Amino acid sequence: MKNLIVLSAPSGAGKTTVARHLLKQFSQCAFSVSATTRPMRAGEEHGKDYFFLSREEFLNNIDNGNLVEYEEIFGNYYGTLRSQTDKRIQEQGLILFDVDVKGAVSLRNAYPEESLLIYIAPPDLSILADRLRSRMTESEEQIAQRLSRAAMEMEYMRHFDHIIINDKLDVTLEKAISIVEEALSEL
Repeated sequence: MKNLIVLSAPSGAGKTTVARHLLKQFSQCAFSVSATTRPMRAGEEHGKDYFFLSREEFLNNIDNGNLVEYEEIFGNYYGTLRSQTDKRIQEQGLILFDVDVKGAVSLRNAYPEESLLIYIAPPDLSILADRLRSRMTESEEQIAQRLSRAAMEMEYMRHFDHIIINDKLDVTLEKAISIVEEALSEL
């Protein structure tokens, strides 16, 4: 039963936009709130956007096996709390993940029968760079780091069940809805 819908993409490719749209379209779908050590951004809420943890709290969760997946990215940790995922699986509910590519593969490894992996790809890296700059949330150095990481992340596409090139947002959203509808028809 594919009830873990896992979205992954390079930063700025549109993953969060797709995730928010899917959550609006599918009321039975819950969002998996990741844990992170990165600072909270304006407008974000603890427990809604992320579980904002201190580095020490996060490392304790790693040591205690409380994370399904985690990774350090640009000096901050990100991960998925096992308790949240297991609870939703027991409820046989649909859960949507917004994670990096390594996290997606880890979720597939932990829950091979339940995971459906969808990769949101940018049309190309120059368009991705423009999108990152238009967000105005990172310095040029941070954008360069994200673009370097994006090239590595795109190598992981072969591990995904579906790849959507986010060239036109409305088409991307329609494709994502179609994929989730197909997964729901199998539940």
